[in-house]
Amino acid sequence: MIKAYIDAATKGNPGPSGGGIVLVGEDLHLQKTVLLPVLTNHQAEFAVMIALLKYLIQDQKTQETIFIFTDSKILAETIEKDYTKNQHFIEYLEEIQQLLTLFKLVIIQWIPESKNKGADHLARQALQKVLKSQNRR
Repeated sequence: MIKAYIDAATKGNPGPSGGGIVLVGEDLHLQKTVLLPVLTNHQAEFAVMIALLKYLIQDQKTQETIFIFTDSKILAETIEKDYTKNQHFIEYLEEIQQLLTLFKLVIIQWIPESKNKGADHLARQALQKVLKSQNRR
């Protein structure tokens, strides 16, 4: 079993974005920042979810039970319902649906921001990296 905590940070809405992933499991503790393009805050949450799933696939963790914790109610509800009316989320949801078919079991759960500090901190670090790289151009 793997517990994954994800979060996104955006400066402006839309604006430069970053994501954070914390993975915890037996013999596993990984912290990962994800540099993202200009997105809305909700799009960034979906993008971090996709980055997480791709990482788990690459790391051959698809046969594990994965618990994903997010403080984004929109992300959790959209994935749980397997549906969205929001045109900005459809593309993300379709990619997530496709990636989820490769996993044995994935459970997503909303948690309050106060329980997601590690991923939030990493998302803010990623956002700072994105902002610094933009200032160098």
